[in-house]
Amino acid sequence: MPRTALFAGSFDPITNGHLDVVRSAVRLADRLVLAVGIHPGKTPLFSAEERLGMLEEICRPLGKSAGCEIACTTFGDLVVSAAQRAGATILIRGLRDAGDFDYEMQMAGMNAVMAPDVQTVFLPASPEVRPITATLVRQIASMGGDVSAFVPPQVAVRLKKKLAKT
Repeated sequence: MPRTALFAGSFDPITNGHLDVVRSAVRLADRLVLAVGIHPGKTPLFSAEERLGMLEEICRPLGKSAGCEIACTTFGDLVVSAAQRAGATILIRGLRDAGDFDYEMQMAGMNAVMAPDVQTVFLPASPEVRPITATLVRQIASMGGDVSAFVPPQVAVRLKKKLAKT
């Protein structure tokens, strides 16, 4: 039976930290669904379509090299509901530090009650990407800083273009 995993996030923008998790996740599943969260209370820098495009461009080669199919989608409800729609039995969560661990353990417990058929799997971040957050990347980029160490090259180019328009 093929194993489907779901990795959800805002991916605004996709960072090297996200890629670190994807590189690990494609070794655990036959199909990895990358789910872009859409929240009406948040105003993202990149549209959902732009984020999906970046994920597909950057992550499909990682999946292909690992023999894992990559699919991309959006969701605006509970992540376990998105996982169930995608046929995922594994929910991938990346951990950077103890703060992430505490929060993610609470979420995993709640998700396990709501969707016992979906197992949460924690993937620890590699040391070199632990400090990276999409929020910090956006802040640095918006102030004219160089984010090339924190995002894939394609994303750095898109960030520069996007912020030049604002």
